[in-house]
Amino acid sequence: MATLFRVILPVGDIDKAEAFYRVVLGIAGKRVSPGRHYFDCGGTILACYDPRADGNAVDLRANPEHVYFAVSDLEAVFERAKEAGCLEIDAGIQTRSWGERSFYGRDPFGNPICFVDEKTVFRG
Repeated sequence: MATLFRVILPVGDIDKAEAFYRVVLGIAGKRVSPGRHYFDCGGTILACYDPRADGNAVDLRANPEHVYFAVSDLEAVFERAKEAGCLEIDAGIQTRSWGERSFYGRDPFGNPICFVDEKTVFRG
């Protein structure tokens, strides 16, 4: 059996990424290198990665698909996401046809993100 333990999220400014995700996730995380800031999301690490700040001469594009977070207080996270500066965010929380209550957005670097009420997570 495999266990997912880290997801890389490309960012163009590690300090801005740390500030955004600290507010939205409600946790401080930990700087592990000049261009990497880790947030422990229930055992899977969200690794914000700024290659230039880490000394790598490369720019990365935003992830093409959503990273999904299950949260206990979806309404509070929705408000924090609006305040933190999402590039795009749904007008409100919606209940999807498969039963999840969620909202979609894009972080300040264009990465698509989704937050789901943990009580409604659909696993197929």
